[in-house]
Amino acid sequence: MKIGLLIYGSLDTLSGGYLYDRKLVETLRAQGDSVQIIALPWRNYAAHLSDNLHFHLPPDLDLLIQDELNHPSLLAANRRKRTYPVISLVHHLRASEQRPGWQNWCYQLVEKHYLNSVDGFIFNSQTTRDVVTALVGDFKPAVIAYPPTDRFGSALPAAWVAARAKTAQPLKLIFLGNLIERKGLQTLLQALTTLQPGTFHLDVIGSLQSDPIYATKMQQFVQKNGLTTNIYFHGALDNARLAERLQAAHVLAVPSSYEGFGIVYLEGMGFGLPAIGTSAGAASEIITEGQTGFIIAPNDAVRLAAHLKELSQNRSLLEKLALNALTRYARQPGWETTCANIRAFLTTVKENYG
Repeated sequence: MKIGLLIYGSLDTLSGGYLYDRKLVETLRAQGDSVQIIALPWRNYAAHLSDNLHFHLPPDLDLLIQDELNHPSLLAANRRKRTYPVISLVHHLRASEQRPGWQNWCYQLVEKHYLNSVDGFIFNSQTTRDVVTALVGDFKPAVIAYPPTDRFGSALPAAWVAARAKTAQPLKLIFLGNLIERKGLQTLLQALTTLQPGTFHLDVIGSLQSDPIYATKMQQFVQKNGLTTNIYFHGALDNARLAERLQAAHVLAVPSSYEGFGIVYLEGMGFGLPAIGTSAGAASEIITEGQTGFIIAPNDAVRLAAHLKELSQNRSLLEKLALNALTRYARQPGWETTCANIRAFLTTVKENYG
């Protein structure tokens, strides 16, 4: 098939969503498909809306996949006459993120208009599918295709993970995600201000350039609260150095205000890391409360601090959760299976179009 993938910016952008897109492109090409990348420039939301005045979908494709992130640019283009189906790859809706209600109401109107303009969906989780179904119904073809979780290969040995859990203080924490407010680093840092300084160490790993103002604010918070010897900002790391940090950690804490899936939690579980996420979004599809980690409410620094203190003091509990995390990682479908399901879905949509 001749397939197009429409995104903002570069396919090499460091995020879970772009990792999904990259892996999908790699696998489709490996199976013999031609995949053309159509990249629109990153700008603000209003500028993206202005794309509707001039942007047209490319010709001569068998099928076009659009990252739903691009929705504001595509309202008019999708409504114009075309000869191929358009599939929306939905990681999560913008209207699902935490912000004032009136803003999300406006975003929801735009997203609803966009979602009604496509011919089918690829969802990264059941949660994402449920959100979209509640907004536009369930009458279009769709597939749930969970993100790839195997970029680091096989999980760590259970015996090694069990021994690591019993190591002495400090409890080694890792936060993995671009430094943007939605990822919840502010909640984690607030929780850590209530713990004894010598009882924890936190590695913050993720781009400092996604939102430089927010990243600077977080670094200043650490300095102001005298935590510079306990918390280290690494910026973005390549896979080899990231794997080293994950292997050295005890717990992954990313208390995001919303995750459409949360690939980071599963990747951490491959290293035997119990995960702490929030009840907003799909984290609960991955994390089982009290078994593979903990689910807290968004912004609940008090509850987060209590869990971290418990794991620091109760290494038997930490060991149990760590071993359960390895088991959960092993249950996740492999990317090759997932992508095969995507391709079968795309082939069916193409054959039934028109």
